[in-house]
Amino acid sequence: MRTAVVTGGGSGLGRAMAVRLATRYHVVVAGRTASSLDEVAAETGGTAVVTDVRSRESVTALFDVVRDRFGRLDLLVNNAGLFGRGGPIASVDAEDWQAVVDTNLNGAFWCAQAAFRLMSTQEPRGGRIINNGSISAHAPRPHAVAYTATKHAITGLTKALSLEGREFDIACGQIDIGNAATDMTAAMGSGVLQANGSTMPEPTMNADDVADMVLHMAELPLTANVQFMTVMATNMPYIGRG
Repeated sequence: MRTAVVTGGGSGLGRAMAVRLATRYHVVVAGRTASSLDEVAAETGGTAVVTDVRSRESVTALFDVVRDRFGRLDLLVNNAGLFGRGGPIASVDAEDWQAVVDTNLNGAFWCAQAAFRLMSTQEPRGGRIINNGSISAHAPRPHAVAYTATKHAITGLTKALSLEGREFDIACGQIDIGNAATDMTAAMGSGVLQANGSTMPEPTMNADDVADMVLHMAELPLTANVQFMTVMATNMPYIGRG
């Protein structure tokens, strides 16, 4: 069976993705909480590896497990991320900024780099990387500068991986998700700040709908690629935000 790695796989969207991908892959779920990873691994028949994507050494250890235990990697879903505490730009704390950058951007790069190295040298070579972007990769929310900046950067990472991956049969795409119902979006039902200064509740969608789209992207032959996909709650304020 083919092998997939899902980071942030112990909860929320990552868990939904891991469960759906397990119908086609042996899924290695990576994250920081051993108990939740073990639950997902038991549900999917996969493998749990405690990983902190902020640490290059921890990421290296994750992909060493994949190489040594399974011999190859067919898919990486770069999903681990956090929103951070946010706030007006002038009041953003340096530690909060760094925490979001270390997880959303640096972590995604360490994982992509390790996957790229493995995919480009395995036999047969090649594989697919799917980066979790966001609606915020295109249109920012107020008081979310760190999240917005890192998600815009993920788009650049996706393009760079796509360009350099051509030589090695590595495809890279990005899924931009808007308001999937997880713990991260739980506050949206009670109202969130809008670009025009008002506060209003926002609709959400089922996380399983996102997982379906990830499986669709993953199952394409390496000769085809979904470069960018946007999947969102139909009535969320993205088109015409603000």
